[in-house]
Amino acid sequence: QVQLVESGGGLVQAGGSLRLSCEASGRTFSRYSMGWFRQAPGKEREFVASITWSGGSTYYADSVKGRFTISRDNAKNTAYLQMNKLTAEDTAVYYCALDPGVRAGKREDEYDYWGQGTQVTVSS
Repeated sequence: QVQLVESGGGLVQAGGSLRLSCEASGRTFSRYSMGWFRQAPGKEREFVASITWSGGSTYYADSVKGRFTISRDNAKNTAYLQMNKLTAEDTAVYYCALDPGVRAGKREDEYDYWGQGTQVTVSS
């Protein structure tokens, strides 16, 4: 099995920044894509960003494009989500997810493994 552990969430003022980390452990794959999703109170979980194994391709939700950056360090089995210019609308539980394939997709069903989530709260 694969374990994903997110960290880096917390409380931040509007306009501030946070960097989330997601470390994978357990079963390894030769190639895998990583994604970040979030779920705000009373809303469905939604796609935020994804990245291919090489890091050469990244994808973002329109709502975060230009403010968030996804990256990864394969030597550390870790993916990151740098979040800048945060607003109250970014308040949510953030989840990382792993796809043992190369899709780096935007749908939840494309990911087989999920972390427990980390809370991000942005005060306005």
